[in-house]
Amino acid sequence: MAVGAQSISKSQIEQFQNLPRAQQEALASQYGVDLDSLQSSGQSSQRPREVQVVEPVYSDTNEEEDKAREEKPEDQEASVEKGGLKPYGYDLFRGSPTTFAPVTEIPIPSEYTLGPGDVLRIQLWGKENQNLELPVSRDGTISFPQSGPMPVAGLSFDETRQQISKKVSEQYIGVQVSVSLGELRSMRVFVLGEARNPGSYSVSSLSTITNALYVSGGIKQNGSLRNLQHKRDGKLVGTLDLYDLLLKGDSSGDNRLQPGDVIFIPPVGKRAGIEGEVYRPALYELKDENTLADLVRMAGGLTPQAYPQRINIERNNEDFLRILAEADYTATKGKSARIQMGDTVTVPSISDITGQFVEVSGAATRSGRFAWMPGMRVSSVIKHLNADLAPVADQRYAAIVRTDKVTDTISVLNLRLRKAVQNPGSPFDLRLEERDQLLIFSDSGKVEVGEESEEDDRNDTRESLFSPVLQRLKSQATPSAPQKTIRITGPVRYPGEYPMPASRELADAIFVAGGLKDSAFLYSAEIARYTTDQNGIGTTDILSLNLAEAMAGIGSVALQSRDRILIKSIPDFATTSTIELKGEVRYPGEYTFRDGETLRQVIERAGGLTENSFPTGAVFTRAKLRQLEAQRLREAKERLQGDLLGVQLEGDGFGGQSGDRVQQVESLLEEVQGSRPVGRMVVDLSAVLNDDDYQSIRLQDGDTLTVPKIPQAVTVFGEVQFPTSHLHRAGLTVDDYLERSGGPTRQADESRVYVVKADGSVMLPEKSRWFGSRSQQLAPGDTIIMPIDVDRLNQLELWTNVSQIVYQMALGAAAVGNL
Repeated sequence: MAVGAQSISKSQIEQFQNLPRAQQEALASQYGVDLDSLQSSGQSSQRPREVQVVEPVYSDTNEEEDKAREEKPEDQEASVEKGGLKPYGYDLFRGSPTTFAPVTEIPIPSEYTLGPGDVLRIQLWGKENQNLELPVSRDGTISFPQSGPMPVAGLSFDETRQQISKKVSEQYIGVQVSVSLGELRSMRVFVLGEARNPGSYSVSSLSTITNALYVSGGIKQNGSLRNLQHKRDGKLVGTLDLYDLLLKGDSSGDNRLQPGDVIFIPPVGKRAGIEGEVYRPALYELKDENTLADLVRMAGGLTPQAYPQRINIERNNEDFLRILAEADYTATKGKSARIQMGDTVTVPSISDITGQFVEVSGAATRSGRFAWMPGMRVSSVIKHLNADLAPVADQRYAAIVRTDKVTDTISVLNLRLRKAVQNPGSPFDLRLEERDQLLIFSDSGKVEVGEESEEDDRNDTRESLFSPVLQRLKSQATPSAPQKTIRITGPVRYPGEYPMPASRELADAIFVAGGLKDSAFLYSAEIARYTTDQNGIGTTDILSLNLAEAMAGIGSVALQSRDRILIKSIPDFATTSTIELKGEVRYPGEYTFRDGETLRQVIERAGGLTENSFPTGAVFTRAKLRQLEAQRLREAKERLQGDLLGVQLEGDGFGGQSGDRVQQVESLLEEVQGSRPVGRMVVDLSAVLNDDDYQSIRLQDGDTLTVPKIPQAVTVFGEVQFPTSHLHRAGLTVDDYLERSGGPTRQADESRVYVVKADGSVMLPEKSRWFGSRSQQLAPGDTIIMPIDVDRLNQLELWTNVSQIVYQMALGAAAVGNL
């Protein structure tokens, strides 16, 4: 019968594990025991289970802060008054107990005192092999086999080990012994006072004061860290200053606990805060420290950025008012300055770098401040254009903003950056002075595709980098030294306001603005100059100059404060006007025409019309007319939408006709929304080409002429039963074609039938002398329009809307149908 590992006692497992491996396998096979499970069972029984007694609190949550506010510790209000400083050291033991099991994973010292509940593990080997676990009974003894009770309570572990070794050597011959501690007794201690979780706790017999504090969750922020009291039987055994442990690593005061001991945490003592340039800004509890040097020492000392000559001390005076005092920490008297309860010490920082530097700003790879040395030049800071500048940087131009040490005013020097870097030591490579600022601008021409939208957000453009410089130049201006700014407009790369060049030459001002564009007019430019006459009245003078000569330095006018430079553009520079000829033209295509050229001239350049052309049905469209038609269609759409809403709101006010009227207006609205503007202008192309007295058609950019082939159909469109096109037959009238399309619908208005001729003109059969009546015959390419009966909607005032809409749709239908 197989024997399970669970039925074997603990002592039997230990004896089994002490046997040789071969003997273990033989016994396991004989009794049907799984050797691996038996060994794992023994190992699990020997290894104590690790218990996490405390779950640390890694961060202050909102719940913890709310709980702290509910507890209303005194330091919470003080920390707010002192700039949010937190008391020092309270996070060390902060945690939440997860179990009341004692902590056993603690090294056992040789001076450990045994007591009831401890278990001794004794291993005998040699002539006799045996493992014993002997618990210390309540009377303080252990029951040693074949020897009787042996008193061990009150003895140290080292003393107990020696006595057992002596006893074994006397009673057992050829047997050696090893003594260790197994399970330790637990004991109950009390953590009281300003503990985070006060109460009694079951801890290991090896626990110290700090172990108990850790188990109890630490100390509240209104508890003292410097006077923890260890009491036994109502008497003070010792005190613990946690600052010795936190600041010095001294744990000599961390006494071991005994059953029934009490750890009492009194309220916090006097505190003082320190902030600023120290390593550990916080609120510190004062004990024997009463000088500024002591407080700085607890805060970890001053940082290298501290300014020790003026340390501020804020405190309450005798009248309970906050006052401010200063101490010079570099002097002995300042270090020995007295610190009082509630003081807040602020260690200021040294000032920012004030000298011995030059600064690079803008589109540079490494912007910032660099050490300045006498004699250094621009090439000392920007050594390689591609390596030291950003890809979008303008390599042609940069600016140097220089501050005068005496007057603290600034001036701007223009720099030809590429020449300066490529020719070190040359006159282009300007010398830098202390506190110079080198501005590197971006070049919009180098912005990659897809980055145009980000161009306005760049902070290294001329406008953004020069903005504070211009403000400074304007603020430092005086009557004797007017502001040195100019404004340049026109075809330059970067028009805008700039510092006036030191040379006061127009060519340098244009260079600062990025240079001229190819559309600039070189023979004329203007400078608008504000001046005052002898009576102090301001006037504006206009100076005209030859730009080409000024750029060459010939007869250039010296620039003055607030000059406005206007660079003129070449009229219609690089603008081309085109017309597209399509259809029955000898050489169709897109033609560029000169200003003032006519349609007849362009058609002649295109070789004229073909033999199959139909000049009467030619469609001439113009972009400007197309825009006007689109606007009219939008207006008609808006009016129809308003009228539709009115019909829907009226409801049944017109009896059963309301639904029909809503449907009719919706149909009109759909037709308008589906219409596309044509922009057609009615012309008589035959007269344009053959009649010299016919008005010439001057072309505009975007015009289009489409000449169709000779048509053979007449189109019927509108409110008929079957709108379609019919083969033209001589002798057929308007009514004949309407009859062939099924006749009018119920919504048709037969009295307003009209015809759109092939050339785009509109004729009314009822009124036109041309027709005389609806029995008039039609020509190929004509379109008959049967409009909707708007009189049925007379109370909507839709006549104007419908007539405009239908007219536009008729034009579009005729134009498309005849192409």
